[in-house]
Amino acid sequence: MRIIFAGGGTGGHLFPAIAIAQETLRLKPDAVVSFVGTEKGIEATEVQKHGFPIHFISAVKLERGWSPKKLFENLKLPFRWKACLDECDRLIYQEEPDVVVGTGGFVSAPMVWAAYEWKIPTLIQEQNSMPGIATRILSWRADEVHLSFESSRQFFKRDQVFVSGNPTRRFEKHDQQTARKFFGIDAERKTLLVFGGSLGARSVNAALAAWLPELLQKFNVIWQTGKLDFTAVESRVGKKENLWVGAFIDRMDMAYAAADLVVCRAGASTLAELAILGMAAILVPYPFAAGNHQFFNAKTLAENGAAMLIADAEIRSEQSKRKLIETLEDEQKLNAMKTACAKFAKPTAATDIAKRVIALAETHSWDDDENEE
Repeated sequence: MRIIFAGGGTGGHLFPAIAIAQETLRLKPDAVVSFVGTEKGIEATEVQKHGFPIHFISAVKLERGWSPKKLFENLKLPFRWKACLDECDRLIYQEEPDVVVGTGGFVSAPMVWAAYEWKIPTLIQEQNSMPGIATRILSWRADEVHLSFESSRQFFKRDQVFVSGNPTRRFEKHDQQTARKFFGIDAERKTLLVFGGSLGARSVNAALAAWLPELLQKFNVIWQTGKLDFTAVESRVGKKENLWVGAFIDRMDMAYAAADLVVCRAGASTLAELAILGMAAILVPYPFAAGNHQFFNAKTLAENGAAMLIADAEIRSEQSKRKLIETLEDEQKLNAMKTACAKFAKPTAATDIAKRVIALAETHSWDDDENEE
């Protein structure tokens, strides 16, 4: 059994694929698993760190916007698409996969499209509440579509659509006081965890820097600034009691365990982690995400009482600060948000999707394809 995963560009597309691939190998140890990506995406370095081989193909990217430069680039799209499909055809001929799994990113569409043309079973996995255009188009060529949110079903008028959840990394559970001591903060104080991805979230960092003196009067703060803002933040706030500041958090298991409330972006993988752990969160969607998908992710949780949504443009306001402090002080509200958030959890997502991947692969035979030819 040979399986190709196509997804990347960002961790949100790649890490669910890695989680499914790892679970597939656990269930089917003799399967041969490989990835397809581009040399510019996160997959170029991360896939091999997890022990999987990767094949590189060209990226086919639709430029968003109406500037003359972007319009000119989009005029080249049909030619680039054809060249990319040719690369995918050669890869399929070389690797002979029994199933192709697409998890999003620039390489997912051409690889799934090519697999369909070769009559190879395909499965696509969508992380976001608002599916992208590529996923909606590909859904008519995929054998199965797996979603992360029940609300996304409305966009797919077909059978074989499953709400399996978004596969995510697992975290070891820790006692809250032990976790707080790990960061050198007061074990008895309520704790705010703030992070914005590897690069950070500049608007959130600016807001927190302004609010910090007041917050530290009552609460602990664990603050991951991201690498772009760390030096500036460190020089501005210095060393303070009950504050941990770093460019990265290597032990997110400890950070989540220490926290009563999280302030973060609304990427699909982050929300899957929050749901698995049953965390209360204030979500500040990244306003420039493709298709504004982070807003729709956050909106889905907020409408169900599972999180609070604050727009990026409003996060630095006095009103936002008051909402944050009032939420941290309201134990009943925190618990209600945690309970509602946990309802979105799909802890068996990787296993459920891996089982479907294996089942699809078992329906395919290259001998049958050769006989048909």
